[in-house]
Amino acid sequence: MNDLFTDDIEEQARRGRGALRNLTGRFEALSHHRADDGWEPQEQTVVKTQVFDDHPRRILTRNQSPDVPFDRSINPYKGCEHGCIYCFARPTHTYLGLSAGLDFESRIFAKPDAAQLLEKELRKQGYIPATIAIGTNTDPYQPIEKDRQIMRRILEVLDAYNHPVAIVTKGALVTRDTDILGRMARRGLAKVALSLTTLDPHLSRRMEPRASAPQVRLRAIGALARAGVPTGFMVAPIIPALNDHEIEKIIEASARAGATWCSYVALRLPREVSPLFRDWLDEHYPARAHRIMAQVREMHGGKDYDSNWGKRMKGEGVYANLIARRVEAAMKRHDLRRRLAPLDCSRFALPARKGDQFTLF
Repeated sequence: MNDLFTDDIEEQARRGRGALRNLTGRFEALSHHRADDGWEPQEQTVVKTQVFDDHPRRILTRNQSPDVPFDRSINPYKGCEHGCIYCFARPTHTYLGLSAGLDFESRIFAKPDAAQLLEKELRKQGYIPATIAIGTNTDPYQPIEKDRQIMRRILEVLDAYNHPVAIVTKGALVTRDTDILGRMARRGLAKVALSLTTLDPHLSRRMEPRASAPQVRLRAIGALARAGVPTGFMVAPIIPALNDHEIEKIIEASARAGATWCSYVALRLPREVSPLFRDWLDEHYPARAHRIMAQVREMHGGKDYDSNWGKRMKGEGVYANLIARRVEAAMKRHDLRRRLAPLDCSRFALPARKGDQFTLF
């Protein structure tokens, strides 16, 4: 049983975390709530990060969504210690019998066999290469990657096989791997995007408490660009009446740092993310909470979220159209592209392994 399943977690216990609560997952039969029984109250212990090893049979995840420019991805980790309150991936933890709240950012599942599984899949007969996206669900460069180095081993495999990769991250730790990424980029095999939500360090610390600070991410863009890695950024997510006034400033700062392409995503609040985000607004921005949610619903047909393809990423309506025009104008002003040319899949080849026989002809 999950010992953290309770509606409210004391502020001291959840310091440095994004979620305020540990909502019971939608697949659980029982929910747990704190109650004062009249006896001496017991203080909750600080929520600490726990890492568990996960051993899946396969590492490549396939998708057919028309909203994204890739059909396969890798997630080195389940859950994300960055703790971004708006993270659309939070509900995935409910499939593990855990909460989309504090569990998602404190109970992390690492895949130590990821590189070996990847190599096995790349060697399958009939495998057809296409860009592998990494960081589309949970961040491959979250804090535990510094010790685990699962992402680095994945890159070593992709480098050896001349296989293209596209990375999205909020973690400046990505600069650790500029040696591999720079080498791959020179062969047209790698590109990276840093996700930027705000340039305000105080808002960032509240909204994405363990992600790299905004200025650190900007420096990471510069470091990658200097290493010859095609580097872009995502203004994501754009939240009405909270960070939307920063759109032009984020785009300008990223372009100056060395980014050459840009994209954006509107706030997405699927399933458990919606109540978690509304709780967060009520605690940190109570005076603006109603206005923010009213504009979010205006973008999603009167709902907190519309999951339909073609609408979920950008929204629709007057406000959504205004955001699109502002982003387009700022991109044009700073000579940014919407998307880079496809990475090179023609170089893909299986490297020789010890014991392989070589042909004479």
